[in-house]
Amino acid sequence: MERRDVLKLSAVAGATGALTLGRVSFADAAPTAGQSGGGPGEQTRRVTGHLPTGAPDFVYLPVDVPHGVREIAVSYSYDRPAVPEGTAGNACDIGIFDERGTDLGGAGFRGWSGGARTEFFLRADEATPGYLPGPVNAGTWHIALGPYTVAPQGLSYDVTITLRYGPRGRTPAPVHPPERARGRGRAWYRGDSHLHSVHSDGKRTPAQIAALARAAGLDFLNTSEHNTISSHRAWEGLWGDDLLILTGEEVTTRNGHVVAMGTDPGVFIDWRYRARDNAFGKYARAIRRAGGLVIPAHPHATCIGCNWKFGLNDADAVEVWNGPYTPDDEVTLAEWDNTLVAHTHGRGDWLPAVGHSDAHRDPDVVGLPQTVVLADDLSRRALQDGIRAGRVWIAESSKVDLAFSLTGERGEHAGIGERLAVPDTSQVTARLKVTGAPGCTVSFVTDQGRLYTAPLPPSGEGTVSWQTTPAYAAYIRAEVRHPATTAGLPGPMAAMTNPVFLGTWGS
Repeated sequence: MERRDVLKLSAVAGATGALTLGRVSFADAAPTAGQSGGGPGEQTRRVTGHLPTGAPDFVYLPVDVPHGVREIAVSYSYDRPAVPEGTAGNACDIGIFDERGTDLGGAGFRGWSGGARTEFFLRADEATPGYLPGPVNAGTWHIALGPYTVAPQGLSYDVTITLRYGPRGRTPAPVHPPERARGRGRAWYRGDSHLHSVHSDGKRTPAQIAALARAAGLDFLNTSEHNTISSHRAWEGLWGDDLLILTGEEVTTRNGHVVAMGTDPGVFIDWRYRARDNAFGKYARAIRRAGGLVIPAHPHATCIGCNWKFGLNDADAVEVWNGPYTPDDEVTLAEWDNTLVAHTHGRGDWLPAVGHSDAHRDPDVVGLPQTVVLADDLSRRALQDGIRAGRVWIAESSKVDLAFSLTGERGEHAGIGERLAVPDTSQVTARLKVTGAPGCTVSFVTDQGRLYTAPLPPSGEGTVSWQTTPAYAAYIRAEVRHPATTAGLPGPMAAMTNPVFLGTWGS
């Protein structure tokens, strides 16, 4: 008869931090065929408990793993009682840390599936997507429960742990994507750096995503699974001279998400902190040490925990357009535009804007939108350099193309992300050439707002010019929009640029 260990949690300290439950013990010796405690060569334990409202963000269940274990498998469930309208119900994530411990940023991380799966396994040669293959060493492992939201009635959980014994397999050496593709030399490269596969809460395989990226006309993509790096080794054979695959992570905290773009393969960035912990700067630096960019994602998204609470001081860029253009993107765009104004008054560096699809499953469109980067070549470093410099514009698809620049009276010239350093009274011409945007209008936006708007021809191809002076406009950026669909709001975006700055301020 299967042994069941039942733990009842009756008290919880605080709504942040972590709680460690009682230890789950297995016998030291592996069971034999026919012995109680599981099937041939395995042992099973079951743990149940209850978490009240106000439970800590992370609840750890220690599991004593003896020698001789080949595989650990975990399944779990939790209740979903009816709640009053407008009240969050139960949602509980899950992951696991090995015998090296649960320290923040430590080496013990072995996988996370959030709420996307109800069971997982891992062993030396293989693991469930979201989890890292490797030996199941003896010691104290920790199953991590993340009660994301808890109903007023509390959350009752049920966790089953199975250890399977036998010879260990061999962990294959990971094959990671190269950092460079052939490219076209210095050119504009299109990419999507926020995507999800079966390695987190997406439904597409890496192979399906790579095919969709090519069909969307992309030159690069970035892996960005929620709180796991298991997909870094999952793209073998999918890259090529035409498609660069960068490795990263979507660091998904309780107070906002950040895309770690282009981190070193195999480097895990922790997510177990809130804004009140004053820890984000430390982990932003960890992203940069791993060679990545820090890009807050969908800062004004309405999902629980998605709204960005850490500020923008530690960011390298900000995702102002996430998936199909919606009112929360409009709010993010306005907030970002305010940072440009502050920069022209000497209050900090300016922050480039990027756009990503955040595609998870059909009918999500890979490359809606896509970030277009002027880079010296198609490589991780060159793309990151282009984004940091703001040599970026955003398009809803590869059908849209544009060229945007400013010209001074004496032939001075500046492109996207640059500055045209001319006297305040100099006449400056802004010129935007657009193709692939039928039915759209073009606007020039400055620190004084939207100052000029003109329709494109029915073909969606045309060049629009506007003249001003640095005294009147400290920067100019361009927007290409569809007709309005919501009263009181501009139309959905088809394309937008980062700014070109004007004048000699700050020099």
